[in-house]
Formats: sequence, structure tokens, C-alpha cells
Amino acid sequence: MPETALRALPLLERALTLEPDYALAHGHAAFCYENLFVRDGRRDENRLGAIRHAHAAIAYGRDDATALTLGGFNLGMIEHDRVAATEAFEAAIVLSPSSAFAYILGSIQLGFAGDVERAIQWGELGLRLSPLDPWSYIACHGMFLGHFQTGRFEQATNAARKSVQHNPGFSISHMFLVAALGKLGRIDEAKAAASRVLALQPGFSIAEWCAATDPVPAIAVPLSDALRAAGLPE
Repeated sequence: MPETALRALPLLERALTLEPDYALAHGHAAFCYENLFVRDGRRDENRLGAIRHAHAAIAYGRDDATALTLGGFNLGMIEHDRVAATEAFEAAIVLSPSSAFAYILGSIQLGFAGDVERAIQWGELGLRLSPLDPWSYIACHGMFLGHFQTGRFEQATNAARKSVQHNPGFSISHMFLVAALGKLGRIDEAKAAASRVLALQPGFSIAEWCAATDPVPAIAVPLSDALRAAGLPE
């Protein structure tokens, strides 16, 4: 969430002052700026910071699978260049074929791009490679997006619940749970999950989240309808 990104960024900027071509520091800085942009007001300086550091992570990290993964994630999430993002993830996997991190972060980008079956496959593979991975909630997000787009709302609910279990303090996991429960007609449960979204992220807005992440219409339209029905603000 934004408060932890704000603590991390000064340390990363210090590292980059010492070593400007440190690819991994650029990748983590991009991730922090992405966090701030999507969940803290969509400020343009945070969008530009995420894009700038993502490109630097890829440029300096051609031999670093983790830097390529972080760079690709942010190119897809913030610049919405999902072709370049996929190329970065695939390059990371060539360098490190057993990189759970690449498969996990790649799964959510594939989901946002509408590549539903690969989103599920990559999420599942990432969890098989690293069952206790601290990023496992992101793999669950990728699987949620795949199942949600194909109308498999029970599976989408299960994936969203697992993401909440893995990272209960992350507002987007609860938001995905709201959408899945809403599509199953479990409105009371969806409203309870919606209250948790707002407790974690008081400024949450459906329109702002969609504008920030730019999901394909097969996600954006039904997900927005379900969130609206559960009482989350437009």
C-alpha cells in the first residue's frame, strides 16, 4: 500500500545515487511509483516515475530476470504497453525458466490483457514453483482475472479469497472478492467486502481504478457493474 512505498522510495533513490545503472533498484522504484499512482490519487508525477524507472530496469537489466519482471509489470500496468510487458516477462523466463516471480507477476498482466488461459496457467505455475511465495496473492489475482472473464465466478471467488488470505491488507484483493461475490448474487457478503476495501483505501473509485489499470472491456464492464451494485463509489 502507499505508506510502505513512501518508506521504500528514499532508500531506493539513495541506492540509485550511488549506482545509477542498478537495474533492480530501478525495478523496485517503478513498483513503488505504480503503487502510489494506482492507490493514491493518480498523480502524474507518480505515473511518470513508474514509467521512467520501468524502462531503466529493462535497459540496464537485460541479464537480470527480476529486473525484467519488475520493468515489464510496470510497463503493462502503468504505460499499458502490454506487448512490451509480455516481451519483458518472456525474456525473464528465458534467463530463469524456474522464476516463480516472473510467472506470478506475468499472470496478472496476461489477465488484464485478456489472455485468460495463460493468466491462469502462469498463476498456477508460479504457485507450484514457489508455494509459500510472498507474492502469491498476485498469482491469485491473475487467476481471478482469467476465471472472471470466462464467467467462472465460483473459481474467481476462490482465487480472490486466497489472495485476501495471502495479503489481507491489500485493498485490491478485497475489491476482486467484491466483484466475484456480486456476480454470484451474494450481495450481503459483497457489501461486507466492499466496506473492507474502503477501510483500507478510503479514496477508492471504480472509474479511477479502471483508468489507472486499463483492463480489457471483458473485465472492466462486468467488474464495474458488480462493484457498483455492492456500493463502491463510482
